[in-house]
Amino acid sequence: MLRETVRALAEAKIAPHAAAVDEEARFPQEALDALTAADLHAVHVPEEYGGAGADALATVIVIEEVARACASSSLIPAVNKLGSLPVVLSGSEALKKKYLGPLAKGDGMFSYCLSEPDAGSDAAGMKTRAVRDGDFWVLNGVKRWITNAGVSEYYTVMAVTDPEKRSKGISAFVVEKSDEGVSFGAPEKKLGIKGSPTREVYFDNVRIPADRMIGEEGTGFATAMKTLDHTRITIAAQALGIAQGALDYAKGYVQERKQFGKPIADFQGVQFMLADMAMKLEAARQLTYSAAAKSERVDGDLTFFGAAAKCFASDVAMEITTDAVQLLGGYGYTRDYPVERMMRDAKITQIYEGTNQVQRIVMARNLP
Repeated sequence: MLRETVRALAEAKIAPHAAAVDEEARFPQEALDALTAADLHAVHVPEEYGGAGADALATVIVIEEVARACASSSLIPAVNKLGSLPVVLSGSEALKKKYLGPLAKGDGMFSYCLSEPDAGSDAAGMKTRAVRDGDFWVLNGVKRWITNAGVSEYYTVMAVTDPEKRSKGISAFVVEKSDEGVSFGAPEKKLGIKGSPTREVYFDNVRIPADRMIGEEGTGFATAMKTLDHTRITIAAQALGIAQGALDYAKGYVQERKQFGKPIADFQGVQFMLADMAMKLEAARQLTYSAAAKSERVDGDLTFFGAAAKCFASDVAMEITTDAVQLLGGYGYTRDYPVERMMRDAKITQIYEGTNQVQRIVMARNLP
């Protein structure tokens, strides 16, 4: 029922704008409005804070169905979870009430600030500093590749509070867009997900109350990594949706397109391509749903399964979207048809929230 609801909404309110959002590289406001009106913009927020209280699998289905129509729009529910999950996992009760309520109501989105110009895969090498000053912390530094930066009201920011301790000297904070000293770089010009702004976030002597620290001092990096165990599954979900959209479109196209006097769907070579696409997509879906169940239970092997789902689903999405472009031939290469957009959008799923090379390192260290 959830899938049917989200699919109907995505097809009616999100899909019609997807090409324009990509072409104009503009934020999909129509999608945000539609998702917020249907209470689907941040379904993971627990009921006690005014949220829908959706479990990890339900959240995956929402993201998957939105991504099937528009990958950029699927980053609204996905990044709202990524940005706010540190508060859910490690925040004080007061912090949860203060920020999860407005998120659930749709008063502001949440972004996640971990990466920096010189700290990508090696996130522990970050340089953004937070220095204690009485009842405040003062933040200085730069974060890069921040999804929905400038649109989101709230930012979970990882900063170094004790440089001597490397990863154990990193703490997490909630910073608000309106805090003095917060500013944003120009939007990146990207290959795909063009409707989701990616910008640098600058912190110039940003003074925030000490009670905006998420968890204890020095626990920020552990919280960041724990968050990614759960949210990599949402990237797997995004990859599934993109791949499903491409497969659905290609399946329809090959039945209409005639060559040599018959639909190209009648040719075995085309049938085999579609069979492989569908088989791999279903394998990725089952792995992702299994990982989502582990996320909900916080199983001991979640780290492996989260990395495996993200890595496998994104690799499959890249393959399926590339094959969809091939099946459409010359038309697939043009912007008049959606599969080239899906192929461009799929690429980022192999890169963000940890490159697939890093996922393989994570898997190898956490073999079940």
